[in-house]
Amino acid sequence: MKEILLQNNVKTLIVVTIFTHLSCRYDDPEGALESAEFLPSGDGKKSTRFTDFEGKTSVGMSVFNLGNAIMGSGILGLAYAMANTGILLFLFLLTAVAALSSYSIHLLLKSSGVVGIRAYEQLGYRAFGTPGKMAAGIAITLQNIGAMSSYLYIVKSELPLVIQAFLKADPNSDLWYLNGNYLVIMVSASIILPLALMKQLGYLGYTSGFSLSCMVFFLSVIYKKFQIPCPFEEFSMNVTSTHHAVNVSSHDAHCDPRMFTINSQTAYTIPILAFAFVCHPEVLPIYTELRNPTKKKMQKVSNISILVMYTMYFLAALFGYLTFYDQVEPELLHTYSRIDPYDTLILCVRVAVLTAVTLTVPIVLFPVRRAIQHMAFPTKSFNWIRHIAIAVILLTVINMLVIFAPNILDIFGIIGATSAPCLIFIFPAVFYIRIVPKDKEPMTSVPKILAACFAALGVSFMVMSLSFIIIDWTTGASRAAGGH
Repeated sequence: MKEILLQNNVKTLIVVTIFTHLSCRYDDPEGALESAEFLPSGDGKKSTRFTDFEGKTSVGMSVFNLGNAIMGSGILGLAYAMANTGILLFLFLLTAVAALSSYSIHLLLKSSGVVGIRAYEQLGYRAFGTPGKMAAGIAITLQNIGAMSSYLYIVKSELPLVIQAFLKADPNSDLWYLNGNYLVIMVSASIILPLALMKQLGYLGYTSGFSLSCMVFFLSVIYKKFQIPCPFEEFSMNVTSTHHAVNVSSHDAHCDPRMFTINSQTAYTIPILAFAFVCHPEVLPIYTELRNPTKKKMQKVSNISILVMYTMYFLAALFGYLTFYDQVEPELLHTYSRIDPYDTLILCVRVAVLTAVTLTVPIVLFPVRRAIQHMAFPTKSFNWIRHIAIAVILLTVINMLVIFAPNILDIFGIIGATSAPCLIFIFPAVFYIRIVPKDKEPMTSVPKILAACFAALGVSFMVMSLSFIIIDWTTGASRAAGGH
């Protein structure tokens, strides 16, 4: 009898101990009490998970979400980047940025595993206190506002052309439904805002999968390479008899691919590539919602997503460049419209791209809202009114930027040269150096030396890109590149 009572008391003590431990963890909204047990233990036991809710998103859905966060309007500027670097230099830079992006995700995941933190801003706070949190939050806000602005800029510029092609309308008419400013507001209010009001990012996995399918369809422009002659005929000049004489004389100058080239517009290449691979603010939220999350599983999700996007980016850039050579514009689809704005395939591609970038905006809005909440309301629990208000204010600000922005290249350049190097290179490296204990990895260890070199590389990219872009602006060369 005494043995039975003793066993019951031991069981009761164990239950109370576990309950008390869990209660302490849930009473810690900043995750300060989470320890290194977040990482998989060496004895193969199941790792401790993030504590605010049970992750339910599958690996496939996580790949869709992260791939959709990577993929976006950046793909439309890559052919222009290749035209100003040459094929071999572009391939080298694309490979380097993709590999470095994967490495920086590794640093983020390792840092988050040490302290059990699930948000980029919280890593900044753990590493450098409030200044670190504010720096990370501001960089995320600027980067993702720039990304969403570029997506909606495509809606503003492409949707009127699609409607015009379907209705065979006069491009010079004053019809309200051919005004991009009105259309971008309508799309934001009717499609983007409802999706942005979802409580959890994992719910957008299905829209992310559909969005990625649309961007895969974008690669069908490869087929146009074998239909469009070089030099190509301008649609507005098809009725003239002097058109062929004007273009044929420049065949040798404009229709030969270049393997390596440098000019004033080459300065935009690294920012465009950096802009095209930024997904780091979304990595930790997606990691949080992953079913049975481990660092190895999330790294696999990241590597698959980056590899798929790398392949799509190179194919889109290569065939876009080999179709138009030096005549390619900063926004690739505009170049196709110069040939035939009513072409059926290009029209379908426009619709696919519009669908993809529209469905990507809510994915990118989530980290911005999270950053704002961590900066302005760090101790507040979830509130629907605040959740909705931040989304409405963000979309309003972004719509204003889109309506008044003169050129998508400016968005790619400035955001890609400032916040993108911070999020890809500098912050993951310095957070890693500060967070990983010195007794585990001293500053003289290889991982921390590599992280320090990685941060220095990011600073170099930022300084170099900004310098070239400012020089380009002062000479007025970027305006010659064509605004839309």
